[in-house]
Amino acid sequence: MNKLYIGNVSAEASEEDLESIFKQWKIPHSGPFLVKTGYAFVDCPDEKAAMRAIDVLSGKVELHGKVLEVEHSVPKRQRSCKLQIRNIPPHMQWEVSANRRLTPSRVAMEKLNGSMMENYALKVSYIPDETAAPEGPPSGGRRGFNGRGPPRAGSPGLGARPKVQSDIPLRVLVPTQFVGAIIGKEGATIRNITKQTHSKIDIHRKENAGAAEKPITIHSTPDGCSNACRTIMDIMQKEAVDTKFTEEIPLKILAHNNFVGRLIGKEGRNLKKIEQDTGTKITISPLQDLTLYNPERTITIKGSIEACSRAEEEVMKKIRESYESDMAAMNGQPESETVHLFIPALAVGAIIGKQGQHIKQLSHFAGASIKIAPAEGMDAKQRMVIIVGPPEAQFKAQCRIFGKLKEENFFGPKEEVKLEAHIKVPSFAAGRVIGKGGKTVNELQNLTCAEVVVPRDQTPDENDQVIVKISGHFFACQLAQRKIQEILAQVRRQQHQQQQPKTPSGSQPLTPRRK
Repeated sequence: MNKLYIGNVSAEASEEDLESIFKQWKIPHSGPFLVKTGYAFVDCPDEKAAMRAIDVLSGKVELHGKVLEVEHSVPKRQRSCKLQIRNIPPHMQWEVSANRRLTPSRVAMEKLNGSMMENYALKVSYIPDETAAPEGPPSGGRRGFNGRGPPRAGSPGLGARPKVQSDIPLRVLVPTQFVGAIIGKEGATIRNITKQTHSKIDIHRKENAGAAEKPITIHSTPDGCSNACRTIMDIMQKEAVDTKFTEEIPLKILAHNNFVGRLIGKEGRNLKKIEQDTGTKITISPLQDLTLYNPERTITIKGSIEACSRAEEEVMKKIRESYESDMAAMNGQPESETVHLFIPALAVGAIIGKQGQHIKQLSHFAGASIKIAPAEGMDAKQRMVIIVGPPEAQFKAQCRIFGKLKEENFFGPKEEVKLEAHIKVPSFAAGRVIGKGGKTVNELQNLTCAEVVVPRDQTPDENDQVIVKISGHFFACQLAQRKIQEILAQVRRQQHQQQQPKTPSGSQPLTPRRK
């Protein structure tokens, strides 16, 4: 059997309620529900049914106002007094052992699971005792547990999934005299940073012998990279005080030249905004410093450690966005899009549903992030729905929203549902959407039967983007959106080709010296 533990169960819930949910989602179970105070157990006929229950229900389905948590049940004989606590703030340790005499593990489990810590909802589960004999015959290697230890890291029953490591590492330059302090005695300091921030850190000590600065490469999630960078800045500051080093120690980030133009933005708008938001001064090394051996620019950030840390997060966010955009364009993968869809203000309740149930199900079905923006005023007649996802997800989400408005009679029986959608395009690409003398936009309207407008005299936003307005029925809006995205993809490909570094005829591009 594959026994499941169902947590966060409301006191009002009954066996019939749980049975109804399993029936609704077509999940088979091979026995009755054993309902206790705050939790329940049920057996599934096979591993496939158990994993489907975890994937479909855990953290996604509500019962009497509480979101159910579903995971594989750990038999009592296999429980130790060690608990695994997930989804904790990044700077804290990942596991704690509960002392039976001070805080029994069962009590800790009940009190901690679901409680909030610095805006993180803790997920607590037992770690199976490796020395305990399993109950009953071996199950033949279930997907959630094996005979020797805890669930695999990616199991849906472990609460929040681990964050994905960024493909773009954080590379910084540090003064050579501080490298020893960063490494520490016998590497103790760098090992501690690596452990605390869950990162891999390479200090390139042997590069550029005699140079005043050494590069450091940090591989981790974006948060992990930022935390490691902040710790390194703290160590350098302390070492400067101890050695009476009086010069300012700026943060220096290395970034490939292909990404720097988009970081700066048109007329430097992006960079100015980061400076204003973080209270820092940012300069970038000139193009003349680039060589075939070194295609990286040095981004120098001056300010307090706290301000530099915030600026690093914003700078690397822009660089990662540029990288992901380039990879999507090169690989032909669908890139995530953002669409603002405007619906009648009175329809917001129907889209959200009771206790947010409908919008959650819609988001899950479409594979998109769907949020309702706050009303712009007390008398606002429209509300903005923010949909973020690739083209297929956009199609599914918008189709369901159009359909829901029709079902709920926000439009007459013979009236076609027509909504307005806004998409943002780079200001330099707006002319391509309009075309010479409005030729392209007129062709768009004739082809799609949607009204397409690029308002004149727009002021680009902080990302140097302007709005394109699309109005019409569902298929008209979708076709217009796709055509405009095709234009933007063509612009991005041309921009990418122009940014490729040119090499002398007959020679091969050389690998950068820094790693």
